[in-house]
Amino acid sequence: MKNFVSLIGAGAGSIDLLTLKAADRLKSADVIIFDRLADNRILELTRTDSEKIYVGKSPARHTLSQDQINQLLVDKASEGKSVVRLKGGDPFVFGRGGEEAVYLREHGIEFELIPGISSAIAVPEYAGIPVTHRGIAKSFAVITGHEMDGDSQINWKNLATAVDTLIFLMGVANLEKIVENLIANDRDSKTPAALIQWGTRANQKTIVGTLETIANLAREQKMTSPAIFIVGEVVNLREKLEWFERRRLFGKKIIVTRSRKQASKLTRKLENLGAEVIEIPTIEIEPIEFKIDNIQNFDWIIFTSQNGVDQFFSKLEDVRMLGGIKIAVIGNATAESLKSHGIRPDLIPKNFVAESLIDEFSKINISRQKILIPRAEIARDILPAGLKNLGAEVEVIATYRTINPKIDQTDIDADLITFTSSSTVKNFVESFGIDPLKKIPSASIGKITSETLRNFGVEPIIEAQEFTIDGLVESIEEFYR
Repeated sequence: MKNFVSLIGAGAGSIDLLTLKAADRLKSADVIIFDRLADNRILELTRTDSEKIYVGKSPARHTLSQDQINQLLVDKASEGKSVVRLKGGDPFVFGRGGEEAVYLREHGIEFELIPGISSAIAVPEYAGIPVTHRGIAKSFAVITGHEMDGDSQINWKNLATAVDTLIFLMGVANLEKIVENLIANDRDSKTPAALIQWGTRANQKTIVGTLETIANLAREQKMTSPAIFIVGEVVNLREKLEWFERRRLFGKKIIVTRSRKQASKLTRKLENLGAEVIEIPTIEIEPIEFKIDNIQNFDWIIFTSQNGVDQFFSKLEDVRMLGGIKIAVIGNATAESLKSHGIRPDLIPKNFVAESLIDEFSKINISRQKILIPRAEIARDILPAGLKNLGAEVEVIATYRTINPKIDQTDIDADLITFTSSSTVKNFVESFGIDPLKKIPSASIGKITSETLRNFGVEPIIEAQEFTIDGLVESIEEFYR
């Protein structure tokens, strides 16, 4: 939609809390004007050619004033563009979305509002604190933490005791004043209270105390914004309802070195276990021009990776050309990629390495049979050599190469680095040297990758028992158990 603005709530923090409608608008927008609190991964949903403008505000610095942001929305929409205004939380919960919408209407710009899950309820929930609970709290109030000066419009006298649960947004800097006002207006100083920093994210941090102790605890723990302050008896329920921070890998920072396109599966699985994941893609897949000639003359095709499958089928004109040809794969992930093209493999070795596949072929007669192996430009020769020793005629075609992409990351700090292939190891060392591997433990997807690490003088502390992404995640989880 041109000449149009979508005012979108990005949710409480995690990309998982973005709504489907919001994601749809982000994928098609020409311009995205976004805040500080939006999860930066949300921007990966946008078009690569879209214009992205940061207008975030921090306690000490505003990139643009609110008036300037309002005018920017009008200017971009007036250029005939579809504009997304991406705001943390919900546009109408202290998000100044109302002001922006009014300004758009006054200037003849059509708009829509897409709600986001407000941090006021989502963040306490991720900390195991319900804002209401039968028999404990029948009411809650959401209050801005900014207005603490003498001209504050907050009715402290009524607020302090009239509402069961009080939720203060943006109140870390004024925490002591908030506490003073509540106690001065008859809220019991022993009332349970909690402060939750970076709620819903892997680096979420929660401290619990009472009104009289929470400010000191916040100083001791060096709590900073963004954080939510919640007051009320419901805070005590955290002892029974805490869940997010209890996940197996919570508090662990793990580096994923797969290509950006392939990293998402491993990243998602680690994040679901609570880890904070840093993606440093050390490989990039670059297609190679190749031809598929006389495909019907082959008896077998062997795929050793998902990339091999993807590149091969990108050149295959008609899947029916494979009629009568048997197909073998190394690994379940490669098999799943093959199934996406409507084909089930005839052979998968028990262990997902070339040696195991050769063992399987040794059990059948492949003498004089023609075998095609579409694979990476640089790969181990053990598979074609082993098949030739069994009497087969083997043709290898390079369908892609792995290259080392430009990496902007300079600060390597984590609890664990994961490697899913020898290429990820080699390229990581090429980019960062060997020092990070001496300081940070490594996890390997299997024996071949582990051997590459050892060639650099590094012994992995974790090696997957099953040479798959699932196997690697299970081994990491078991290690930290």
